[in-house]
Amino acid sequence: MRYVRYAFLGILGIVLVSVSLANRAVVSLQLMPEDLAGLLGYNFALSLPLFVVVLGGIAAGLVIGFIWEWLREYKHRRDAGMKTREVRKLEREVTRLKHRRSEDKDEVLAILDETG
Repeated sequence: MRYVRYAFLGILGIVLVSVSLANRAVVSLQLMPEDLAGLLGYNFALSLPLFVVVLGGIAAGLVIGFIWEWLREYKHRRDAGMKTREVRKLEREVTRLKHRRSEDKDEVLAILDETG
């Protein structure tokens, strides 16, 4: 399975490098359309190779998606944490009750009760 993963990553790397080499033309990215920029008097423009724009868009989409999922799953993590704390509390209470019940018994019987 490890070799399949390495083969997949190698093929993906080769494809990304070949796409990058094929799309080296410089493109101009503008913040706003020219008409709107003329109206406002401000326009931010940046010239980058096309492959940087494409790969940057993919990376930005992944980061936004990961953050979105992390925020969406917050309530599930909170509920799991609360249940974990409750289980620990109940386990401590059960252990305390077992010790209290076995105080008046013989030591051997108390050990047998604790193990099974």
